[in-house]
Amino acid sequence: MSDRRGVLILVENLPAPFDRRVWQEACALRDAGYVVSIICPTGKGCEKKFEAIDGIHIYRYNLWVEASGAAGYALEYGCALAWTFALAWRVWLTRGFDVVHACNPPDLFFLIGGFYKLFGKKFVFDHHDLNPELYEAKFGRRDFFHRLLLKLERWTFRTADVAIATNESYRRVAIERGRMPPERVFVVRSGPSLERVKIRPPDVSYKYGRRYLVGYVGVMGRQEGIDYLLRAVRRIVHDRGRGDIHFGLVGGGTSLGEMRALARKLDVEDFVTFTGRVPDAEMLALLNTADVCVNPDVANEMNDKSTMNKIMEYMALGKPIVQFDLAEGRFSAQQASLYAKKKTMRTIWPRRSSTCWTTRCCGRRWASSAAGA
Repeated sequence: MSDRRGVLILVENLPAPFDRRVWQEACALRDAGYVVSIICPTGKGCEKKFEAIDGIHIYRYNLWVEASGAAGYALEYGCALAWTFALAWRVWLTRGFDVVHACNPPDLFFLIGGFYKLFGKKFVFDHHDLNPELYEAKFGRRDFFHRLLLKLERWTFRTADVAIATNESYRRVAIERGRMPPERVFVVRSGPSLERVKIRPPDVSYKYGRRYLVGYVGVMGRQEGIDYLLRAVRRIVHDRGRGDIHFGLVGGGTSLGEMRALARKLDVEDFVTFTGRVPDAEMLALLNTADVCVNPDVANEMNDKSTMNKIMEYMALGKPIVQFDLAEGRFSAQQASLYAKKKTMRTIWPRRSSTCWTTRCCGRRWASSAAGA
């Protein structure tokens, strides 16, 4: 074992080094003199079960389930927890570590952090996602699983020695809902590495012979609002007669097939390219070619409080942005973006007498903002 202090990073959402926030944190720790190990799932381009990259040791496991429902998430997270615990034991016995640095989702890694605290290790919670709000955004309900996620979040904060928040909204959640002392919660914002995200000459092949390109990069999931974007495409192309605009959408996810089908249904598939998950070079080539970049994340409590990496990448490339008017999105982009208005309504949740706000965003407003950019 090394005489230097070690940090073990746990992440389930994406493989390293594909998860940019995790990788930048790992590199920063390495540069500060720590021995860094990462446990994560395999993924496209990250199939090796073990490899060392730039002095950082990465241990990966196969995660066969990509969940889309509540039962699927329970299976996925249960398998991830078991694999992570087994590999953490291996790292402890070989390389060693002094700190467990856990990135959510899921909010289950406190079980591993709590276990190693029995042996004098520290537990740092790196708060990436608001899981209760994420569940509500995906499934539109507050039920047993929503209450369970709130408890898991609370137990995670209770176990953590230190919490890292991605923005001030998350910091307030840690202090108010997680009941963490303010002096133990630190804001560490995400931002793209300017060594990776560089302005390059455009590649007009991404425009497919059209005059303009609108670019998007991100996950293809239910709460990302890709359906709003596609309905806006239909309005721009068919209602406004703008056949000179192409739309390039980069990213994979559980709703990718569904969104491709929706594009066909809306008769806009000839104007939209879904690349799926692609290497950085291809993603950056498309964004560098884009005339406008968009973030159609729907207006809900999850997205309102979250800082989206795509916004920072768009800004690093000097692109004008269109997005819905969300608190953290506006804080990040300021005057670099146009903001589509959101319409709020009140919804009575099943089996509850209380009400909770959700939002309905109009494709007409979105299309008008995009055309204005």
